[in-house]
Amino acid sequence: MKIAVGSDHAGFAAKEITLKTLKTLGHEAADFGTSGCDSVDYPDYAAAVCNAVASGAAERGILLCGSGVGMCIAANKYKGIRASIAHDIYSAAQGVQHNDMNVLCIGGKVVDHAALPRIIEAFINARFLKDEERFARRVQKLLAIEAANFK
Repeated sequence: MKIAVGSDHAGFAAKEITLKTLKTLGHEAADFGTSGCDSVDYPDYAAAVCNAVASGAAERGILLCGSGVGMCIAANKYKGIRASIAHDIYSAAQGVQHNDMNVLCIGGKVVDHAALPRIIEAFINARFLKDEERFARRVQKLLAIEAANFK
């Protein structure tokens, strides 16, 4: 699976762990930056990752900042993106299974870096339960809201 990854300066250390984890798991990671700990603006990196996911250039995305909040807000401004913060294994998997989440947002200053690989693995391995009518129905409602608001 091809995964687009981006961070701001506060998520940089966690991004490096994320890239290593994805490689270890056998996935292709596209690194959209940042390249260090100098202060940058998180919306720029959210844009790069979300455009890759929305265009189909990447199947999913992972965004990292200090809390995960800024990246999540920015990501959900893009058509076709269903992003959420998930700081635990259950939420990372359930977000995909129930909500077809395609961008995982993580707070690099919130999540214990030792737990990060397991959270990423849960997100990557999860599949949307599209054959379960209640989940498919709910995602269709999300898509209708998106269509009505992204003109």
